[in-house]
Amino acid sequence: MRGTSSAGAGSFRPFVFLTVLSAGLVLAACSDIDEAMFGPGSPSDETAAAEAEPGAPPPSPETGTVPGTLPAQTGGGAATVAGAGLAAPITPITIEPGSDTGTSVGQQVSQLRTQLSGLQDQIMASAQQLSDLDGQAASAAGSYHDAKAQITTKLQMGTTRGNPELVSEWNAAQSSLDQLTGTINGLSALGTQVAGESSRAHYILDTIQSTYQVSGAVDEDHRQLAVLEDETNQTIILIDRVLKEVSSDVQRQTAFVGNERANLTTLASAIKNGELYGGDVGLPIAAAAPPAPAFGAAYGGTPLVTVRFDRPDVQYQQILYTALAQALQSRPDASFAVVAESPTRGTAAAVQLAQTEAKRHAQDVLRSLTDMGVPPSRVTVASATDPGLSTTEVRVYVR
Repeated sequence: MRGTSSAGAGSFRPFVFLTVLSAGLVLAACSDIDEAMFGPGSPSDETAAAEAEPGAPPPSPETGTVPGTLPAQTGGGAATVAGAGLAAPITPITIEPGSDTGTSVGQQVSQLRTQLSGLQDQIMASAQQLSDLDGQAASAAGSYHDAKAQITTKLQMGTTRGNPELVSEWNAAQSSLDQLTGTINGLSALGTQVAGESSRAHYILDTIQSTYQVSGAVDEDHRQLAVLEDETNQTIILIDRVLKEVSSDVQRQTAFVGNERANLTTLASAIKNGELYGGDVGLPIAAAAPPAPAFGAAYGGTPLVTVRFDRPDVQYQQILYTALAQALQSRPDASFAVVAESPTRGTAAAVQLAQTEAKRHAQDVLRSLTDMGVPPSRVTVASATDPGLSTTEVRVYVR
């Protein structure tokens, strides 16, 4: 009985021949611990109250502060922004209030302080928007991985071809990637906005430095200018950090979406055939392909895979995928040639019929390669005859 053979890329050493059997190819929180344990009004609460200073008024239930005292103040009138995608919480810079000196320079300092305070509010709003977009991206990525896990688990256990449940999960995964694409667009727009805020901060800094040269100032004006200059420099550092976070998120999520779309293409083919091919090959396939050599140079040596169509419904997809993954691991920039081989025995009509059949099988193999994520630009199709053959074959070569 004839079999299906494969060879690895790089040195292209022949693989062990795999036999085509009659049935087909066989391949092997709780927010508070005390409350969670004891419930509201737990003994730990009572103990803490007993250890408080005697005669001290109890904390206010609304603010958690003792009456007669003020809560801690934050600068810029904005709260600290923290999020899953942020390396560390983004805290606003405290803008020191200044006194009115009655000079024209003092009035200029007051205007600059107002502008810087407004810029602080804008950058904190941008930081909050970044945190929100990161949260949306995390939710979409979680939904995508859940749907992908459902698909791969079901395929690993075995399922029917074109299982509508897996098709539904695939559509959900595709929708999650679309949501991530929307998040990337939002991050790109946010990056443009933060870049504008950075330009405005540098303009304020330049104005502060030029104000030192204005006559009619008192010492207090220059002191306030020096403080304001320091605060502006700190604000620029804060803006640069937000801008760096946005840029990093855009690059990371863009790469993720691009790679996972290629992996979804592979999963679509696996769902269609009801069989899990293996690991993702989207990343190595994404590399640019070199120019293809001439026909004679391309097809010399051992084929990567030989599929013999000596019976109906030959199941070659798994061995083809395995060989493809190994070839791309050795040569990520590899291209492939699909050659339809037909015998020359029998009458002229029989030879013509065999050639037509071989070309049809070659198109099927080509379709399988593209379903597995290989770009069509990396694959060529040709036909040839072999007097030693008794049945049609399709051979896949690495170029």
